[in-house]
Amino acid sequence: MRRRPPLLHAALALAALVACRSGRPARDASAAPAATRAMLFRPDDGFWRTAAPETTRVRVETTQGPFVLELHRRAAPIGVDHLYNLVRAGYYDDSRFFRVAPNYIVQFGIAGDPAVNAIWNERPIADDPESGSNRRGTFGFSMRGPNDRRTQLYINLVDNTKNDGQGFALLGRVVEGMDVVDRIYGGYGEAAVGGMRAGRQQRALTEGNAYLDQAFPRMDHLVRATVVPRTH
Repeated sequence: MRRRPPLLHAALALAALVACRSGRPARDASAAPAATRAMLFRPDDGFWRTAAPETTRVRVETTQGPFVLELHRRAAPIGVDHLYNLVRAGYYDDSRFFRVAPNYIVQFGIAGDPAVNAIWNERPIADDPESGSNRRGTFGFSMRGPNDRRTQLYINLVDNTKNDGQGFALLGRVVEGMDVVDRIYGGYGEAAVGGMRAGRQQRALTEGNAYLDQAFPRMDHLVRATVVPRTH
């Protein structure tokens, strides 16, 4: 086995020590590479026109543990392609579960970096036809009205069929780790950031994690979201 050069070994050891002392996990090879994350600042690049596979799984690592989303492109191709590319670019990495309404939904998708929010909050996508029913474990993009989907996602904690018929195009469902979703901290309820229609998101959008961590320190973190490689 090849030995690492002493300087490289020392650098890796120092990075691990810094990560440990900061309370944050060291960034590993599963995180989006810097060149890919740069796409977050190039919203017109061809990268964003990549079509998702017909079925995609996304592993979401959180401070409560991991869960897995399964996306079905046939149900909502515009929304699934958008989410697939946001995940590939690392948009959701190091963000917060800013809205947890017990017995209703978990919501996330405001980037930790305000500069990223400034770009993507101004780029809504077109609607897909409404599809599916808001059953427990299903998920989709939040929105305020027609053609208003951006980056924020909700997961249904219970059967919310009362929301059917309001234009939500469901992207898929949680296929692993729904117990993890249930454990995401919900003590702030609707009193924190709230949903897109509540009118309380401005500071989260313009100040990102710096604001959320100071004002709501018990919010659970979305550490990393990655596309699960397909096996053949």
